[in-house]
Amino acid sequence: MIQPLKYFQLKALLQADGWLSPAYIGVDNEGIIQFLSDTKPEHPVAIEMVDGFALPGFQNAHSHAFQYAMAGMAEKHPAGSTDDFWSWREAMYRCALSLDPDQVEAVATMLYAEMLRKGYTHVAEFHYLHHDKDGKPYTHLAEMGERLVSAAKTAGIKITLIPVFYQKGGFGKDPQPRQRRFISNTTETYFHLLEDSAAVVSNHSHAKLGFSVHSLRAVDPIDIVSTFQEGPKDIPFHLHAAEQLKEVEDCVAYLKQRPVEWLLNNLPLNDRFHLVHCTHLNDDEVKRLAQSGAHAVLCPGTEGNLGDGIFRLTEFAAYNGSWSIGTDSHISLNPLEDLRWLDYAQRFTTHKRNTFDDGAGILTQKTIHAGRKAMGFSPNEYFGIGESFDAIVFNAKSPLLALANADTLLSAILYTSDSSDILGTLINGKWIVKNQVHILSEKIDANFIAAIKKLS
Repeated sequence: MIQPLKYFQLKALLQADGWLSPAYIGVDNEGIIQFLSDTKPEHPVAIEMVDGFALPGFQNAHSHAFQYAMAGMAEKHPAGSTDDFWSWREAMYRCALSLDPDQVEAVATMLYAEMLRKGYTHVAEFHYLHHDKDGKPYTHLAEMGERLVSAAKTAGIKITLIPVFYQKGGFGKDPQPRQRRFISNTTETYFHLLEDSAAVVSNHSHAKLGFSVHSLRAVDPIDIVSTFQEGPKDIPFHLHAAEQLKEVEDCVAYLKQRPVEWLLNNLPLNDRFHLVHCTHLNDDEVKRLAQSGAHAVLCPGTEGNLGDGIFRLTEFAAYNGSWSIGTDSHISLNPLEDLRWLDYAQRFTTHKRNTFDDGAGILTQKTIHAGRKAMGFSPNEYFGIGESFDAIVFNAKSPLLALANADTLLSAILYTSDSSDILGTLINGKWIVKNQVHILSEKIDANFIAAIKKLS
């Protein structure tokens, strides 16, 4: 064992089987855990006393970073107008066409810093803003992806870059001019982009790679199958599915099957697959998707904001389905809020409070397990020897948390806490956020404000 260079003493640390209390964590110079015990080490070099409860950092399994530039800006609707996902999408296209690489990097850095402040320590960036404003590929095909990886490095968050194959304007339709920055016409073109993205990621220890097709409506069905079959064999595969009722109706008209039904019938769904939203499933799809081992990626903030609908989590969980969470368009960035809404939406529909026998425990366990899979790694324990010390730490002096016992503490954190209860966020054993302030907040804030002002 490498001798730890620093130790932390926490009031308690959450593991999959419960709280370790007190908790002593020793890390090496790279922030890798070398010591983990409820007993004080014999000859500690130094111990930082932290009066807090540590949870493993959350994984944000679905992000479109550029959309943070418009968060909260598309909420006013002219009297008598009809606004839905499809009209919101037009506003999103305008945002996508307005950003240059410097602005994308500034926006993403601000977003990632805020994710860290709220308790996310790793983000899966579902990235389809590939080309310049005229729709021409950059000389470096992965220019935009590299900016996102750079933004994550500056902010201090870990990132899984997921270059997205986006080919069509809808089922059987050519792409629209407004989608010109997204488009790869063929699988060959997409794989060139993926190859350049892999080269970017290989240069950074904080970055991993995934791959993706945007959705059934955005890629020819034959190319969806070949993309998965010919793509990498050992990294996560992400795609949108069944987010909107119109999408389901159009899919049935074009493919004679519902979106998730088609995926189940045409791809070997397993735990490498991460299907985003899955809002509109029938009984058979719920059961088969859960039993396939594929993961649903649920984004309650965005799904509520866009009027998508409510995922059938109660039934999905009854079949031992697996899910993670994401913030998608970033109208909301709080993992605790999203976990609460996952549960509360089920209570709305079932009129019962016991969605799970242990709501906080199951929500946390499922979200972290599938979230790590979505990022491309999967340690079984929340914290373990040889793993990075990435944690969100809650203030043990917060009144409701101070009153909780070991049996109710996680519930108190998940159902009552907000960002004001967070002492800070650790990445690789270093405080990136402390007392609500990111270590580079002044610079990151200034760059973000300057970038947004250029858009107005």
